[in-house]
Amino acid sequence: MKKDERKKVMFISSVGGHLTQLLQLKKIFDDYNYVLVTEKTGVTTNLKEKYKTEYLVYGTRKYLFPYISKFTFNIFKSLYLFIKYRPKVVVTTGTHTAVPMCYIARLFGRKVIFIESFAKRNSPTMAGKMVYPIATTFVVQWESMLEFYPKAEYWGWIY
Repeated sequence: MKKDERKKVMFISSVGGHLTQLLQLKKIFDDYNYVLVTEKTGVTTNLKEKYKTEYLVYGTRKYLFPYISKFTFNIFKSLYLFIKYRPKVVVTTGTHTAVPMCYIARLFGRKVIFIESFAKRNSPTMAGKMVYPIATTFVVQWESMLEFYPKAEYWGWIY
C-alpha cells in the first residue's frame, strides 16, 4: 500500500509523561499516514528528526492568565492542523493540549481514541473526564479505572 493511501492518524499529547506514554505506540506510527502533535519545548524540538511532527504552544495551568491565551491560541492551531492533515482517527494520552483536538475530530465525525494516563490508578484525569463522553474508544490501563469509566476498555499497560 502506498504511504498516502494508509489511514490518516493523528497522535497528540502534551509533553512529559503523556508524551512518553504516547511514544510507546511509535512502533505502529509507520503503519499509518500519521502526524505527531505535541507542545514545543526544548525537550521536543528534536522529535522532527525522527517523526512527522507539528507543535502547539506550551502552557501550564500554574500561570492562569498566560495559560488562557495560550490555550485559546492552541484551539485555533488545532483546528488548522486538523484541516491540514484531515485525520480519520485521533489517538491521545491527554492532557489539556489534546482536548480541543478531540472535540474538533468528533465535530467532523472522526474517531477519537483516548488512553487514560498510566499514572492514574484511583482517580480520573480532568482531560479524561472531558473526553470520555465523546471518545469513540476510551482506554484505561488499570482495571480499577473502570469504576470511573464504566464504558471504557481495559487494555493493560502500554509500557
